[in-house]
Amino acid sequence: MSSVVVVGSINVDVVMHVPGFPVPGVTLLADRVERSPGGKGANQAVAAARAGAATRLLGAVGDDGDSAAQVDALVAAGVDVSGVETCSGRTTGTAFVMVAPSGENAIVVDAGANGLIDLRRVVAALSDRGTTAPDVVLLQSEVGAAVVDAAAAAAYERGIRVVVNNGPWLHLAAATLEAADPLVVNEHEAAEACDAAGAEGADLADAVRRRHGCRSVVVTRGAEGASISGAEASARIAALPVEHVVDTTGAGDAFVGTLAAVLAQGRSLRRAVEEGQRAGAAVVAIVGARASDHHLNDSPPERVEPADPPR
Repeated sequence: MSSVVVVGSINVDVVMHVPGFPVPGVTLLADRVERSPGGKGANQAVAAARAGAATRLLGAVGDDGDSAAQVDALVAAGVDVSGVETCSGRTTGTAFVMVAPSGENAIVVDAGANGLIDLRRVVAALSDRGTTAPDVVLLQSEVGAAVVDAAAAAAYERGIRVVVNNGPWLHLAAATLEAADPLVVNEHEAAEACDAAGAEGADLADAVRRRHGCRSVVVTRGAEGASISGAEASARIAALPVEHVVDTTGAGDAFVGTLAAVLAQGRSLRRAVEEGQRAGAAVVAIVGARASDHHLNDSPPERVEPADPPR
């Protein structure tokens, strides 16, 4: 079975459904408030597991009342949580998400325990020659540049394919960006990465790859689809139609996690992007950051049991 190791964040999502986004000095009344499992790393790990990859998450939670629910949700989705550490005296990360009637969102994140991920544990886990190397290591910037750079270096040195979701855009080490295969960013992050706000379509992905020397680049463009740039070809891939957008929270994570799982299976980058778009389209049609299996396909893949019991 193909395998993915995700190094990433675990959050509680506090989702507020609001009539519009606030401006300074204005108080809004939310229509309703919901709490659900979240975090870019956790969301992407769930998506990778649901796409059929044996998935392990390296991350951290606090020792507060929110941690158990987050870990339990990961286990239920088939994610190996043996690499999730508990930080004493710290809170679990929290994301405050405002969702407008259009489905668009605005998010403020308190890193909590995510800011305390032990670099040495991550590097040791990825460098351990006594274990079978995963097919893909998936990283995203919500855990900070130091963790991403260290994990990318350890994975690359071992010959593991590195997928980097650099959103929000951080100034990562040049070696990390060069190892990315692909680097995944949205169009705003891509423009920030290369000062190419005027570029469109595949040209923007090409511009990012030229600027940073990435092995390949994927630029997501929401309803406009995605652009890919690689050593062999560049292309623009149309988005899948969505009849009604309910909530865009987590769509990008579903896309990235699925993409990593499909790449781990040895499929092409284009195929991985297409499968990622399908997963993202399922998420925007529901409330919350994670679509359940029945939203993804009629015959969901068998869930992967954790390799080790949760701690």
